[in-house]
Amino acid sequence: MSASLSLKPVKRSPVRIYAGKKYYRFKRYIAWYFGKKKYAAEKQDALLPHVIFRHQTLLLRKLNNVDMQLQHNKVKNLKIATKRINKLIVKPGETFSYWRLIGNTTKRKGYVEGMILHYGKVTTGTGGGLCQLSNLIYWLTLHSPLTVTERYRHSYDVFPDSNRSQPFGSGATCAYNYLDLQITNETNTTYQLIVEVTDTHLTGEWRATVPPIKRYEVYERDHFISQEFWGGYVRHNKIYRKTYNLGNELMDDEFITENHAVMMYSPLLAEQTAATKQF
Repeated sequence: MSASLSLKPVKRSPVRIYAGKKYYRFKRYIAWYFGKKKYAAEKQDALLPHVIFRHQTLLLRKLNNVDMQLQHNKVKNLKIATKRINKLIVKPGETFSYWRLIGNTTKRKGYVEGMILHYGKVTTGTGGGLCQLSNLIYWLTLHSPLTVTERYRHSYDVFPDSNRSQPFGSGATCAYNYLDLQITNETNTTYQLIVEVTDTHLTGEWRATVPPIKRYEVYERDHFISQEFWGGYVRHNKIYRKTYNLGNELMDDEFITENHAVMMYSPLLAEQTAATKQF
């Protein structure tokens, strides 16, 4: 079965969704506490000396038919989550686990209602909006020597492009705790993750004990939109990464991942629509 055919929206009962979530969460807990991975947990206030890559994304965006209060709530949630992982040290052999560090996003911890995607529909949930953080960390990591060992693509393309600065499909969706983002340090160098919320942006950077000796260029290939037999549209592309040495010589051009997402808007919708995927 092709990837696009497998993306045909499937209606599941609330009982099926609830039971499935409990099952996959239980499997994750078993893997966390009884698996062989060594998870990064140490923080260090002193910043490591060398910046490997930094990036930032705008916090508040006007989304079509979405209450701006949810955007402000997202900022509150991001402030709580970033404190759990800011200044994290990832030593050689260790693995960064997004959800193992952040934990469940409950009201008791201060999380509020934010925007989430639930089977292709925009709805609300406690702790909503944290995909912006997982998207940022994934993008940072693609520009570093660290290895992404677990990442899940967005299955739905909810909003049309608007001033997009990154390729479609270059983010990482998240859902506690079974849709995790995991990054393993397979190098001999210690890294440090910095993530902070400013007045206007979510900022992040990977730092290291040694200066970078490579630079990376992430880009897409084979982007197209297909109309499926069931009547919907699916957006496709492949993400690649070029690696250059300090002399700007191309060292590698590697395949990273491919994306297939059901479009929740018309492919002919004007690009100037005030909307974006990053929320």
